[in-house]
Amino acid sequence: MAAPTVPVLRGSADTTGLPTLGDTARADLSPVMERKLGEEIMNDIRRDPDYLDDDAIIEFLNNFGENLVSFAPGARGETNADFFFFAVRDPMINAFALPGGFIGVHSQLLLSASTESELASVLSHEIGHVQQRHIARMIGQQKQDALLPLAALLLAALVGKAGGGGDAAMGIMMGGQGLAIQRQLNFSRDAEREADRVGFQTMRAAGYDTSGMVNFFKRLQSTTRVYGEAPAWLSSHPLTGERIADIQGRIRDNPKPIHIRPDSIEFHLVRARARVLQDESQKGRDEARSTFQSQLAQPNTQQQTAAMYGLSFLARKQGDLKTAQSWLDKARASMKPRPGVFSSERSGTDGSALFAGLGIEIKLASGQPPDVIHQAVQEADAAYQKFPLSRMLSRQYADALVADGQLDKAAQFLRDQVQQYREEPKLYDQLAKTYAAQGKIALQHMALAESYVLTGALPAAVDQLNLARKAKDVSFYDQAVIDARERELNERQKDEKKEKKEKDR
Repeated sequence: MAAPTVPVLRGSADTTGLPTLGDTARADLSPVMERKLGEEIMNDIRRDPDYLDDDAIIEFLNNFGENLVSFAPGARGETNADFFFFAVRDPMINAFALPGGFIGVHSQLLLSASTESELASVLSHEIGHVQQRHIARMIGQQKQDALLPLAALLLAALVGKAGGGGDAAMGIMMGGQGLAIQRQLNFSRDAEREADRVGFQTMRAAGYDTSGMVNFFKRLQSTTRVYGEAPAWLSSHPLTGERIADIQGRIRDNPKPIHIRPDSIEFHLVRARARVLQDESQKGRDEARSTFQSQLAQPNTQQQTAAMYGLSFLARKQGDLKTAQSWLDKARASMKPRPGVFSSERSGTDGSALFAGLGIEIKLASGQPPDVIHQAVQEADAAYQKFPLSRMLSRQYADALVADGQLDKAAQFLRDQVQQYREEPKLYDQLAKTYAAQGKIALQHMALAESYVLTGALPAAVDQLNLARKAKDVSFYDQAVIDARERELNERQKDEKKEKKEKDR
């Protein structure tokens, strides 16, 4: 699923040689409104059970994606907006861009991309859709058609990642846009070629092998020939021989970077997690185990390590903690240098953050004795000190402190965290859980209110503030904070209702 395809507008060229948008496109969907629309769609996606709310996968995708964005001039736009990359559980090969820099990846695409360069080719293409503001350009083309495509886009995003598959999602988009889409079909190839150009430039600048773009496209095409049904990514990104030839021409004209980025072990470890999480039925778990066992026999060290990690994670999900720890120990040991193993297999980082995260996860599992929980605190503390920017490890450290009964320390740590990362609802959820364990009911409801605000549930946030106001332990200071916050949220709700009425006219 991609941003709806639109005409290539002519304008002054930027440093990438691509056209820039004129004022007409901005007039109908400002960068601020584009971001707001994306946030509203994401709030719905996050509430869906097929949203892969796995810290390790989200962290990898955002580190990977942010690196690509850093090589895409102007991608953040006038508002300097943050990108957010996420995964959804779906067996169709697909990726899609939403308004405002939100980019989704289907779990099957993660499994189908055999190299980081192939993954980079798809994400760079989607970054190109965002960078060129294709959605804003679509709305700028015909203002009166704006509401239909946007409503259809929201439905398509939800259906596409909720099990309906890319074809169903595209059906909704096509049906919802009606006559509007008919006026845009002539521009679809232009938009895709534009995204190809941006993507090619971005992945090349980031040091990835640009042939990965052609390799991935050809593999998708072969899937169509074998199974007779196009992968969702091809359905929503019409791939012609002309487009492949254009990319091949760019590869000939632009030599590969002297130093091509090697695949990191994190890439393979995250794919192993995605394989376990994609289908959690017994059949899915059996198939994942079979795949990992086959990987163990491969000569590639990274594949072997990823298989051990996958078997550990699978055992953890099934509650077999002893087996989980055993496979994790083997995976860690496999990363130690061994005679006769070429260094090219060990290029990149050592995956220690992911290994540490799974180790902590195993020790914090239900049923572990107090001494193991205390060991988890020590490991989480050490891991967080080593990787202070890891959101996964910071939250695990807080969880470990709570599990070990160090509630005051956990609350202080989380209060510091929410000051640094004000846009993370998970932190407020953890803080609320900690306050509840301390018996601080007013503060618990106040923290939950902030979590609801960040997920767009303003009425629920106001309800939490009312509960906090009625709590027996509420202080005078808390009352003042609650009153001020409630007035602010009520005003926001009034503004949103007013905007909705204006749109409905």
